[in-house]
Amino acid sequence: MNKGIKIIAILSCPKCHKLQSAKMFTDACQHFYKCQSCGEMLKPKMKDCCVFCSYSDSKCPPKQMEATTV
Repeated sequence: MNKGIKIIAILSCPKCHKLQSAKMFTDACQHFYKCQSCGEMLKPKMKDCCVFCSYSDSKCPPKQMEATTV
């Protein structure tokens, strides 16, 4: 794993706006995530690869790595 790649993200639920910490996959995008507070099933926004790219404080590790190699 590259140094500087975040694997823990803070997700913000678009329905209840609660913040929750979640571990991200280092080798794949996560397409669904169930909010721990309200039960809303999060799905990526259009043009985003995963829920982390749409609703968290950090892009997913694959996108982070892509940005460091460009």
